[in-house]
Parts: sequence; C-alpha cells; structure tokens
Amino acid sequence: MTKRCGWVTEDALYQAYHDDEWGMPERDGRALFECLCLEGFQAGLNWLTILKKREGFRAAFAGFDPYVIAQWGADDVTRLLGDAGIVRHKGKIEATIGNAKAWIKVEEDEGFSDWIWSFVDGEPLKPCRAALSDVPAQTDVSERLSKALKKRGFRFVGPTTVYAFMQAVGMVDDHVDGCDWAVRPDR
Repeated sequence: MTKRCGWVTEDALYQAYHDDEWGMPERDGRALFECLCLEGFQAGLNWLTILKKREGFRAAFAGFDPYVIAQWGADDVTRLLGDAGIVRHKGKIEATIGNAKAWIKVEEDEGFSDWIWSFVDGEPLKPCRAALSDVPAQTDVSERLSKALKKRGFRFVGPTTVYAFMQAVGMVDDHVDGCDWAVRPDR
C-alpha cells in the first residue's frame, strides 16, 4: 500500500499531485511563475480547490505567459472576474498581472529561476520531518524570500504562501518520514 504525507486525501487528483509534482525541483522560470501565482490564489482556500481549477487558470491566464499577462488591463480584470473556471478575486487577479510585470524585470535582470533558487543556494533543503506536525507554516528562508519578492513588486507572497510555493517547487523537501516519497533516490 502506498504511504503518502498526511495532508493528501483520497482524491485521485491530490494523490497524483503529491506523487508526481509536489516537492520535485522545478527550474523552469515560467513554471515557477505559474506556481507562485497559483499559490497566491490559494491563500485562504484549500489547495485541492486550486488543483481542480488549474486548467481553467491556465486557459484564463494565457498559459501563465508573463509577457502576455503583463500587457493586460482593466478590461481583462473584468473578463477574468466573470470566468467561473478560476477563483474570481479582484485583488488576486490584479496581483497576477502586476506579478507578471515584476517577473519580467527579475527575468531580465538575473533570471527568475536562478534568483529564486539562490535563496536555498541552488539545492533543495531536506529538513527530514518526522511527522506532519513538524512541518512549519513558514521559515526564516520563506520570510526572506517573501520580503525580497515584495521588494521586487510581487503581491500575495506572504511568508506562508511563499513556504507553500517552496515546498511545491522542491526548494524544500517536506515529505515526512513514512511517506514513500521521503526516501526516493531521485530526491
């Protein structure tokens, strides 16, 4: 029987996300942008809600192409507020447009992926958590990255959201002891 981290439900989509994506090091800058945006939309909601709407988000946000999104304005915000395939939150939609502009600046300056990964010296942190209760909501690193993102113009990137992002993109490997993925050789 497969053993997973305690936050995973019986939902097949959630299981596939845990098994195939969560905690796997992501180095593609645009994929990192997508994940950061989705984590921002997740704030105050359940991650499964976002997973179920992820394809709707991808369609609504032009595949999370920051160069396209950065050109959007008030009409696009209005259009997105009418899209039942996404979480319709005006502040989060506007933040995503602004975050696309901020992403482009970081990408041009130093490469978004390189910059993000520099906060963990380019390698995933492997804290070896004994139980789900040992996994923090945020860390010193997520607080530093959150402040740095905000300084660069990003929104909806508080330290808890940023820690969830870091877990999702494999900057930190928080698969707990007893989870079959905690001992995979490709980690």
